[in-house]
Amino acid sequence: MHRVGSAGNTTNSVRPRKEKRLAYVLSDADDTKHCAGINCLKVLKSTVSNGCDYLFTGSRDGTLKRWALSEDSASCSATYESHVDWVNDVVLAGDSTLVSCSSDTTLKTWNCLSDGTCTKTLRQHSDYVTCLAAAEKNSNIVASGGLGGEVFIWDMEAALTPVSKSGEAMEEDCLNGVNGSTNSLPMTSLRTISSSNSISVHTTQGYVPVGAKGHKESVYALAMNDSGTRLVSGGTEKVVRVWDPRTGSKAMKLRGHTDNIRALLLDSTGRYCLSGSSDSMIRLWDLGMQRCLHSYAVHTDSVWALASTPTFSHVYSGGRDLSLYLTDLATRESLLLCTKEHPISQLALHDDSIWVATTDSSVDRWPAEAHNPQKVFQRGGSFLAGNLSFPRARVSLEGSIPVPVYKEPTLTIPGTSALVQHEILNNRRHVLTKDTAGSVKLWEITRGIVIEDYGKVSFEEKKEQLFEMVSIPTWFTVDTRLGSLSVHLDTPQCFSAEMYSADLNIVGKAEDDKVNLAHETLKGLLAHWLAKRRQRLGSQASANGDALSGKDIAPRSLVHSRVEVDGGAENDSMVYPPFKFSTVSPPSVVTEGYQGGPWRKKITDLDGSEDEKDFPWWCLDCVLNNRLPPKENSKCSFYLHPCEGSAFQILTQGKLSAPRILRIHKVVNYVAEKMVLDKPLDNVNTDGTFAPGLGGHVQHSVVGDGSFRSGAKPWQKLKPSIEILCNNQVLLIFIFRGNPLKRTKFA
Repeated sequence: MHRVGSAGNTTNSVRPRKEKRLAYVLSDADDTKHCAGINCLKVLKSTVSNGCDYLFTGSRDGTLKRWALSEDSASCSATYESHVDWVNDVVLAGDSTLVSCSSDTTLKTWNCLSDGTCTKTLRQHSDYVTCLAAAEKNSNIVASGGLGGEVFIWDMEAALTPVSKSGEAMEEDCLNGVNGSTNSLPMTSLRTISSSNSISVHTTQGYVPVGAKGHKESVYALAMNDSGTRLVSGGTEKVVRVWDPRTGSKAMKLRGHTDNIRALLLDSTGRYCLSGSSDSMIRLWDLGMQRCLHSYAVHTDSVWALASTPTFSHVYSGGRDLSLYLTDLATRESLLLCTKEHPISQLALHDDSIWVATTDSSVDRWPAEAHNPQKVFQRGGSFLAGNLSFPRARVSLEGSIPVPVYKEPTLTIPGTSALVQHEILNNRRHVLTKDTAGSVKLWEITRGIVIEDYGKVSFEEKKEQLFEMVSIPTWFTVDTRLGSLSVHLDTPQCFSAEMYSADLNIVGKAEDDKVNLAHETLKGLLAHWLAKRRQRLGSQASANGDALSGKDIAPRSLVHSRVEVDGGAENDSMVYPPFKFSTVSPPSVVTEGYQGGPWRKKITDLDGSEDEKDFPWWCLDCVLNNRLPPKENSKCSFYLHPCEGSAFQILTQGKLSAPRILRIHKVVNYVAEKMVLDKPLDNVNTDGTFAPGLGGHVQHSVVGDGSFRSGAKPWQKLKPSIEILCNNQVLLIFIFRGNPLKRTKFA
């Protein structure tokens, strides 16, 4: 999915800002399940006896979920939906604040015991935010790192404290980086770490921190000790950097890995550090001595996840080789606990179990014996971890393959299959998709539903079967980055497609009326929001004794925002059946307003309070005022020529013009009217057909621009037979029994 927002400061830019896009995410799956890979896990232990423990999961589908845990089950008790891209990491700050980071360049805070409402959006990173770290005993301190090479230290207490500011200052702060639902973050509560500089206090508005001068290095992993006195970071530089957040000084830089560092752990005191790397190695560092104590070669590929026992005596590790290992840091003895079908992305210990997340959408719980890991080694099958990366590691195995200790997990939280392939059909309303299970489905994007489930069939063959001879402009784009179908609308391109109401089977509307697909789709998406908005405005007007105005929102006074009123339908809020979205599996709107940060919300959860600072202005102007961007030249020219071998005479100067959206029936009507009715009736045979040799010419005639309406035409009583071709491709054939076939070439 494309990133919605930019963290840069555009206040002084001389170039016009690109209009914000609106997108919506479709899903036919159970909302209580993830539909893409799990990137992060966090366990919240209950502070009361017999209380419920919770597991928080963050997914590539852009959502977080809270699972209520019991001995033999896990039930989804809340979905946290606001990020517009992958959720990459999550930490707990204190007892009730959940902090998440995403590829949408933001951090978001949530009340983890609530129903899933985002309490604050923090925008400061210039690129994907990949990792977080929190101090267990200092709930105020959270660190974030990303692909832009920046590491920020956040004072969460200050970040979540309401601040009174003027509206103008508030808007400036929002545009420059740090945004919330109602208040901005005080600038003194934010510090930045670059690759070569110490921590500097962020004190100026609009300041965007960068990495070391001349280069930017991505940060993939962070870790912090319990008290928040030491922070370690790692990434594409292949070194472990150690920082002191209290003084803002860089303590040291540790070298040894030969590839990207993907996972980091610190013990509670901050003296010992574990690092996992794409070089397949795990290293144990003594930060006091500033050197590597041990190297552990147990994996055959990248190490992506680490978790340690409470005493920091053993480490659980997983990664790209699909394997979960337990390693004794002192004796170097290692054991294969289990193998997965997908790479392991994250680990989280829970009592004597360990939760394992993978690039699949499900999560498994396995036995871990974290409080007494030697019990697992008593089962046998261990080996001595080498200190050289593969293929020279694990020499003590003598070529044998380790046997997993556990065959099946004790509990699985299932997910649904992610979409991995899609094709927009040329009717521009249907999209064919294929998921990781091989199931092929047909979606109607103007209603947000699956209209056909073909099962496990050939995607390419089904695509060929569904081909239609129609031509409709491309008015949307689609991707499956979130594991679901995301439909993107950009102005003015999205308003380029129209269809006749007859082709949409809209009852009660004239068959020759044109329907703008984007306009009607937006009305369907925001129907619930519009109803809620009218209720709010109605209650406010009643309380103030005011009457509602006929216009809900004024058009933007920008040069490039010139608009047209669509069809004169000033108050047309009816949603036609082809554009009614499901309320059982409602889509989620994804967008960024002009003052707020990027957000995502179910269309049924919109409460009517959202306005221009939340929605793109062009979207509101379309839905509330029926205003569309000005159309380009809507006429096209073409010629009609007799097909080779036809008895028709060539039409001299037969140039015709028509709307760009033209039903072929209009061309048939035109041909019949001009070639039959324009000639004397003695040219008509007694059997109702028309005689050959029709002459005459047409110059710059107009076809299909409202001239022909429903009802029987005089020529239809004569029942001619006509075939229309374009580039030797048959577009339409009218053949009546007992009549000769007259062929006209349309080019």
